Amino acid sequence: MTTAPRFASIDDALGLEDEQLALADIALLLARDAYPELDVGHYLMRLDAMAGEVGQRLAADADVFATLAELNRYLFQEQGFRGNFDDYYDPRNSYLNEVLDRRTGIPITLSLVYIEVGRRLGLPLDGISFPGHFLVKCPVDGGEVVLDPYSGGVSLGIDELEHRLHEVVGEQHAERIELTSLLAAAPKRDILVRMLHNLKVLYLRDEDLHRALAVCDRILQFKPDSVDDLRDRGVLYATLDCFTPALADLRRYLALRPDAPDSEQIRARVIELQAQSARLH
Repeated sequence: MTTAPRFASIDDALGLEDEQLALADIALLLARDAYPELDVGHYLMRLDAMAGEVGQRLAADADVFATLAELNRYLFQEQGFRGNFDDYYDPRNSYLNEVLDRRTGIPITLSLVYIEVGRRLGLPLDGISFPGHFLVKCPVDGGEVVLDPYSGGVSLGIDELEHRLHEVVGEQHAERIELTSLLAAAPKRDILVRMLHNLKVLYLRDEDLHRALAVCDRILQFKPDSVDDLRDRGVLYATLDCFTPALADLRRYLALRPDAPDSEQIRARVIELQAQSARLH
């Protein structure tokens, strides 16, 4: 028996409001691009079962802190989920099915597992798009707890968060940033797009252009006016000699961002593509 996904396809979710999106369901549907035979319901049932195991251990009056402690113990000590420090740039770290199977991943996918199991336990967890390293937060009486699933669910205080910010953006720039502004809950759509951006970077690095193009398509389904992704998709189309869609994307990029720093370069590319396309006709 498997748990039925809430959406039959990505298309079913695109028009929904952010609060209506189901992160695990959509992340697994996205994984089908790389794993066409993937059984989404099977992995949703795995998440249900994991939450069920944790829930059985909790006292009836367990508070948020007790639930978080038991969740950490279960995921990171018993189940062995851990950050993939040895092969951080393996694309498998960005697919939820692989993270559940291999019990290793990167900050955003381990956070996704943490959020999905925690929410099934009644914890109101949210993701945080903190600079350089995705985190999770949970409201408690009098404030919030910020957690790092990539480091075993450790709780991060203000001093540690400020230290991490300084390491990523530099001390001078960090002084001008209000820390609380970086701890807002990330919209679900943004979490999915951030996962896809990770994959795009990896596939471009590996020169796997067809997969990079497919990921760009997905990103633009969720954020149609993401101009950088529009440009990148156009360049990929051009590299693959798909002149008509390349021209469509690059012209739209220029229309949306006429004063972009690379606008002259892109205009030159459009002229070149027009000439190449004309020779084919």
